Amino acid sequence: MVPLMAVLMLLAGCASSLPPKQTLSRPPAQNNLSAASGWWHARFKISWAQNSDPRWPVDLLLAQRVIAPVLDRFGGQIRLWRFHRRAARDAAGHQFSFIFYSSAATARQVYQAIGAQKMLADLNREKILERVIFDTPGKPAQPGIGDTSDKHWSRAVQDTWPYYIMGVSRMWLGLIDSYVRHQEKQPRPASLSETLALYSRANDAITHIWQEEGRHAFLHHLNAIFGYKSLAIYEKRWVTF
Repeated sequence: MVPLMAVLMLLAGCASSLPPKQTLSRPPAQNNLSAASGWWHARFKISWAQNSDPRWPVDLLLAQRVIAPVLDRFGGQIRLWRFHRRAARDAAGHQFSFIFYSSAATARQVYQAIGAQKMLADLNREKILERVIFDTPGKPAQPGIGDTSDKHWSRAVQDTWPYYIMGVSRMWLGLIDSYVRHQEKQPRPASLSETLALYSRANDAITHIWQEEGRHAFLHHLNAIFGYKSLAIYEKRWVTF
């Protein structure tokens, strides 16, 4: 028979190896937000020649090689963040955006860190980027958590959607990182053109994941969170994933 003291010591050892208890936090109430905090944007306008497709792989390159190091450095000072991708034949054109919620002081540091990234200088030199647009950190024009959400949504959705889309953006960045890390056994890109080719392959691989696994991994499980209820799409056509 194992002595009681030995059993107690074994249990104590198991308990000490467990991770610390996690404290779950709710989204902050609007009236508890700092008056000096708000939403800030870093917009990257990517050159887009006529009669050609948007350079979507550049979005992935910017996310991992320019923004990810900044998130590693300032993530503790940024409450919320997300990516936004768009391409249309209008004044904005092909634009990749990093949108984040922080104090004005942190925003200034983030902009300075983004501007110092060598990859940004390389993209500018090769005219792959037309321009980079930063907000002017001061009194935030959008201090509310829901201020950058779609105004057609209910207030409840506006105020909680930023937490959802940050998770989506974090996963997308993780997919990029996973693909690029798996290429480490290959020779490292020796030029910007080779680097862009790597991120073009990453873009293709992630597109394949979305098309082949997205219905179950993303849409079905999102549907499950809401109790498998149908939702209206395409002019009130009801669909369940």
